Amino acid sequence: MNFWFQPVQVATGSPDQESQLVFHDGFLVAVLVRLSSFHEVGTGKWFLEVGFGRVADPNPPLFSDLEDAKIWIRQQLGEGH
Repeated sequence: MNFWFQPVQVATGSPDQESQLVFHDGFLVAVLVRLSSFHEVGTGKWFLEVGFGRVADPNPPLFSDLEDAKIWIRQQLGEGH
């Protein structure tokens, strides 16, 4: 499987700018944004800002780290762990 992250800065209009583009087999499948201290309880967690195709979710999840996000995204893509 060809799966990788690419760090970027996203103009979210909030302090949450640290982000990761998530690619699978050459396709952009998600954008994750790391929550800033503005969110207090969620500080440092990764938020699914947008998912594409099977990664789209009407109730975007929070992830404790990028490994958790990777596991979830792979499950959405039908690839398991």
